[in-house]
Amino acid sequence: MPTISIFFGIIIRMYYAPKEHNPPHIHAYYQDVTATFDINQIEAWIEIHKEDLIANWELCQNGEEPFEIEPHN
Repeated sequence: MPTISIFFGIIIRMYYAPKEHNPPHIHAYYQDVTATFDINQIEAWIEIHKEDLIANWELCQNGEEPFEIEPHN
């Protein structure tokens, strides 16, 4: 599984195989933690919750606890 990007110590990898399973996804590694992300779902979730994410960012920057964002199925 080749590394396709590294940023902030996070290594992004993607399998290359003719019959790799769907949905399109990436594998992220940070120290001893591994996660797999469905590319389209993450992008869509961020777009849907963009205003909430920015509001939470501002709260965090002021030392305030962010609010929970309800998931969408």
